[in-house]
Amino acid sequence: MRVLVSDAPFDVGEETNAFAKGHKDIGAVVTFTGIVRDLPDDPLVAMEIEHYPGMTEAALSKIATTAIARWSLGDALVIHRHGRLVPGEMIMMVATAARHRRDAFEAAEYLMDYLKSRAPFWKREITAKGSDWVTAKAEDEDALTRW
Repeated sequence: MRVLVSDAPFDVGEETNAFAKGHKDIGAVVTFTGIVRDLPDDPLVAMEIEHYPGMTEAALSKIATTAIARWSLGDALVIHRHGRLVPGEMIMMVATAARHRRDAFEAAEYLMDYLKSRAPFWKREITAKGSDWVTAKAEDEDALTRW
């Protein structure tokens, strides 16, 4: 298991290849990469992401450990960036490895839902009109109820 919280960009291809390499007892690797998207009505200049070092990594490690146990994963990877990001930049990545695809897919969705709603990050969207903190959305909270 690997958890990385960093302000540096990451290469999704390199991360995926490194994650999958050497696993001989798995039949599936699922990856998901989140990208900073522009806003439809007021173009996004940047998104600033804050966190508390130590606390964030511990929280992400705990949820990854839970996913590994619940779906009998061979491995899990969680990468999340912080700092100032612009539209089009990769913000996060999860990867799961399991003997069977269903476990890998479900565990990846679980991790993504957690990152969207419960991970201790604070996001601020900056536009030409000003800035606003991102608040929880009902559909993101609802997604957690299936787990």
